[in-house]
Amino acid sequence: MEFVAPATLQEAFAALGDPEARCLAGGQSLVAMMNLGLVAPERLVSLRRIAALRGLTERPDGSLRIGAMTTHAELAALEAGSAGAALMGETAKVIAYPAVRTSGTIGGSVAHADPAADLPVALLAADATIEVASARGERRIPALDFFRGLFETALAPGEIVTAIHVPPSQNTGAAYEKLSLVAGDFAIVSVAATVGRAARVAVGGCGPKPMLLSGVGLTDAEALDAGRSLAAKCDPPDDHRASSAYRRKVLPELVRRAVRAALQRVHR
Repeated sequence: MEFVAPATLQEAFAALGDPEARCLAGGQSLVAMMNLGLVAPERLVSLRRIAALRGLTERPDGSLRIGAMTTHAELAALEAGSAGAALMGETAKVIAYPAVRTSGTIGGSVAHADPAADLPVALLAADATIEVASARGERRIPALDFFRGLFETALAPGEIVTAIHVPPSQNTGAAYEKLSLVAGDFAIVSVAATVGRAARVAVGGCGPKPMLLSGVGLTDAEALDAGRSLAAKCDPPDDHRASSAYRRKVLPELVRRAVRAALQRVHR
């Protein structure tokens, strides 16, 4: 296996010209998969030296630009100046354990697209866009369109996730609810909600990609109805964490809790 550590995006694009090359961000998912023999890339392209992929900026209007190599720990320390920032910080705090949060990156999580991961759900609820780039140029993809299926994204060959953009949100609250077997584990079911005149609710752990429901009412009854609607549409897995039936059963209550918690945190 060849290991390269480019210092610029252009050098990284050139290294990814090999179709068997893989990007290495924090390594928390890729290295584990390599250890299990699930993947064996011929070339690893480390992104750690690329300054253009770092940096976390909150603009005056409350929007965020999050460099792809921003760690979960850096996100967890983010000051909650807006609902978007609050949701990113709250979600990052419950990702795995301190050692993982120190190394794992938002770009790696987004590109890996594990259906039980935390950040994709939060990004969908926040109506975020994913900035990607390659030697062919740059483009932005709405989170709703970026996550396509089980470990499947809209990334084209040779493209790198370069940043995540979270739009401003005025008079809005946000919250993240996660049900797991133990603290730090992947979610059985997770729900992220942002609220204004209505709620925007995203759900993880109940299918091959995060699910979204917009225009959800803000009362407990309306949130429960929305949760039941999502439960009827979703295709949850049966695995060692929980059955598909259990996931459908708990989903409405988690939606209710997320909407209520978001209402209690409205930024005025």
